[in-house]
Amino acid sequence: MERVLKSDAGWRIGWNPQAEKYKGLVGSEDWAIELTEAELNDFCRLLSQLQETMNQMKAELMDEEKIACEAESDLLWMEVEGYPDKYSLRFILNCDRRCEGNWSEGVATQLAEAASKLKVF
Repeated sequence: MERVLKSDAGWRIGWNPQAEKYKGLVGSEDWAIELTEAELNDFCRLLSQLQETMNQMKAELMDEEKIACEAESDLLWMEVEGYPDKYSLRFILNCDRRCEGNWSEGVATQLAEAASKLKVF
C-alpha cells in the first residue's frame, strides 16, 4: 500500500499506511493535523454520517433554511452547519493533542467525497 494525499481548493486528506503512529492527515491549504488510524477512521465515518444526514434533510427543509448537525465518537466531535448542499464543517479532536479544525461552506462536501474513497484499495 502506498501513501495517498488528496487535495483541492480549501481541503486535503491523506493516508500513509507505513507511518508509525500518525497514519492520517486532514487539513486545509494553510493548516493540517496528523491523525492516528483510529482517529482518521472515525473522522471519515462521522463525516459520512453527517453528509448522509444533510442529504436526507434536503426534502425536509425550505430552500432558505439552514441546519446544524453534530456527530461524536470517543476520539472526536464533528459538526456541519449550513444548507444541505453547502455547509461548513468543524471538528475537535478529543485525545491528548486537543486540536480542532474547520472548513468553509462548499468545501466539506468535496472533502467527504475524497474521504469516502481514501482507503479503498
